Amino acid sequence: MAKPLVPDDLWQRVEPLLPKRRRSRHRQYAGRRPVDDRKAFEGIVFALKTGVPWADLPATSQWPSGVTCWRRMTQWHRAGVWKRLLESLLAEMQARGLLHWERALVDRAHLRAPGGGRKTGPSPVDRRKRGSKHHLLTDAEGTPLSIELTAANRNDITQLRKLVESIPPVRGKPGRPRRRPKSLQADRGYDSESHRRALKKKKIKPVIARRKTPHGSGLGKTRWPVERSLSWLYQFRRLRTQFEKTAPPHRALMLLACARICYRRLTP
Repeated sequence: MAKPLVPDDLWQRVEPLLPKRRRSRHRQYAGRRPVDDRKAFEGIVFALKTGVPWADLPATSQWPSGVTCWRRMTQWHRAGVWKRLLESLLAEMQARGLLHWERALVDRAHLRAPGGGRKTGPSPVDRRKRGSKHHLLTDAEGTPLSIELTAANRNDITQLRKLVESIPPVRGKPGRPRRRPKSLQADRGYDSESHRRALKKKKIKPVIARRKTPHGSGLGKTRWPVERSLSWLYQFRRLRTQFEKTAPPHRALMLLACARICYRRLTP
């Protein structure tokens, strides 16, 4: 039996976060009734998972048209739904002891952007074709904590502080919310003394490989979960290529994909 696209327990986590729709003062009014929120959410998840273009998303009894799903996704992104969904799932994982703060892991991956748009640039690994980068920060087991999108020609080190500062305050246990790992591991692309000093000021131990040194730092033995998480991210085919012309719709898809990864870890 096939698994449902949006299980009931996932929808129970999403529904309270959605903005309430205003009711008309008149009992009878012209126009069609608004699309059901759950059907719109299922259409968004289907497009994220399969990579189908929004214009080709079939309008069926299961979900509305692609244009409606795209519009609802961007509206909910402006309302902060996807960010709060990720934070609530992280808090649930924290309460169950599934987050590991002894170290954070950072890595990035390139993707093509054939249509161009914002947050794109000549890719140094794809013969200067238009592309973007996903920068991901996870806990020690690969759970996504923060994610950023940049042009493909942006240096990796420019996003390190932003990734650390973007870690949300994770609740779930008594006391102050947790948002700081004990250490941070990264490869040579993040080698910078100024960033090491900045991490130490935040009481985060930097464990970053240095340029112009022999290989064999040993970081690969513990840094591989972030690479696995990037592969999990690209199981959502919509994220393999940057089709959106502006950054907010693609960021909405990134946050939703990270939330789905957290949900999988909560309900294996």
